Amino acid sequence: NSQNRTSPTDGTRGNKEVAMPKILIVDDEKHIRLLYSEELEEEGYEVATASDGTGILERIAREEPDVVILDIKMVSSNGLDVLQEIRNTYYNLPVILCSAYGSYKVDLKSIAADAYVVKSSDLTELKRKIAQVLEANVSS
Repeated sequence: NSQNRTSPTDGTRGNKEVAMPKILIVDDEKHIRLLYSEELEEEGYEVATASDGTGILERIAREEPDVVILDIKMVSSNGLDVLQEIRNTYYNLPVILCSAYGSYKVDLKSIAADAYVVKSSDLTELKRKIAQVLEANVSS
């Protein structure tokens, strides 16, 4: 629904109180992107999706997300490498790592993430983490 988004040149984009937080979902599984998009849009978030980490910095610059949800294991890109790429440029942008495996929590590269969620069809935990990182970002 990018048609009704205001452009950065008209001065309204800077007023974050009006717009709901925007979430960029980076996952190579289409059904995950659809599930997350539907659930998060129902919560009132604005959602953008990407199927891999290719060109992630340009995508972030274009979409201006408030949070990135990043899959770790993608066919064409390693989420932990994508996380490092994001951190090198967007140090304060909250990133939530998602994986089907809890084992990545112990990977040292994952400590650069703001939160870690094991993938599930129940998005309660993910929604809680999104609210937490948004809250932490507002207060910092």
